Parts: sequence; structure tokens; C-alpha cells
Amino acid sequence: MKCAKKTSYGSMSVEDVQRKFNITFNLQTIFEPLPVVAPSDILKSALRRASGLALFSEKSRSEFIVAPILLEVRELAQEIISIYSGVTFDVSPEEGLQGICDFLITQSPPLPTIQAPIIMLVEAKKNDIETGLGQCAAEMIAAQRVNQRNNYEQPYIYGCVTSGELWQFLRLKNTRLDIDSEKLYIEHLDRILGFFLKIIKG
Repeated sequence: MKCAKKTSYGSMSVEDVQRKFNITFNLQTIFEPLPVVAPSDILKSALRRASGLALFSEKSRSEFIVAPILLEVRELAQEIISIYSGVTFDVSPEEGLQGICDFLITQSPPLPTIQAPIIMLVEAKKNDIETGLGQCAAEMIAAQRVNQRNNYEQPYIYGCVTSGELWQFLRLKNTRLDIDSEKLYIEHLDRILGFFLKIIKG
């Protein structure tokens, strides 16, 4: 007798999330106009140096592209956020809301337990942004649950799926999940930074 495969964030598709959690997906512009924030010379230099590497794996993209950008976001936000990488985030295992998150950003100090999550970031498997949308949506629902349990008033939970080269943002309020209609390329780093800062600072 085979054991049933355990459901986790990474195994969920958009259709799974729609069916299990009664989520409505919408394709639209999330922020208009989208602010721009100039990247620092340090970040531009780090990404330029990384461009010569063979960034074929998720781990290499995480270390050389995604992490430096998130650290720049934290510095621009005057360190009012905390960044967690590769953390276990088991919120409701019976519903499949469990597993390891690539990156999770909170509006709380760095603590052993995750509090006040606001942004969930998923690294796209095989550079496929679309397949990461279900995983990201499931993680956003889990973050929403944590905030509700802790009576933390956060009107929106945001998400981002990235291949390193492409970045697509999401926004969840109640059971409505908006997917930004535009994918941002790494060449438009000022817009990617602007999106993050808009989320964090409003």
C-alpha cells in the first residue's frame, strides 16, 4: 500500500489554490504609477560581477542575484524588515500549507519564530515563472493565516516569483489574489526596488 504524497507549498498549482481555498485570481496592474528607486553602486557592481557566472541552479541565483537585491531593499527600508531564507513555515499541514519558503520578509525584528510576514518570495523552478505562482499563492495564504491568528492588521499580503532575470509580483486581500500584469526584467532594477519599497513603506 502506497502512502499518500504529502501536500506542500511546492506541489500546489494555481488550480489547486483556487479549489482548496476559494481564491479568485485576477490579472491587473497592482501599482500605478510604479515608483522607481535607483540601485546603489554596490548592488550594480555585485550583479554585474554575478552576470559572468553560470547561474543555472536555483541556489546560485539565490546567492548571487536574489539575496543581494533583498539586502538592498532592507537597507533602503532603513532595516525595518527582517529577511528569512530557506525557513520551514508549517502553518496548516492538513491543508498543505507547509514546507520550506525560499524567502520570507516580515515587518518584525529577526526572531526564532516568524511574526508579521508581509512578502513571500519564490524562486521559479526551471526558470518557469508560471509554475511558481501556485506555490507563491499558497505561501501568501499561510502568511495571511499567521497574521490573523496573531491579530496583526495587515490588509495585504504580497508575493513575488522570480527567475532572477524576471520578477512578477502578487497581492492577496481576503480571497482575492491579484497577479501583476507586467513581469519586470532585471534590467529594470529601479522598478523592482521601487515595487518592494512601495509594499514596505506604502
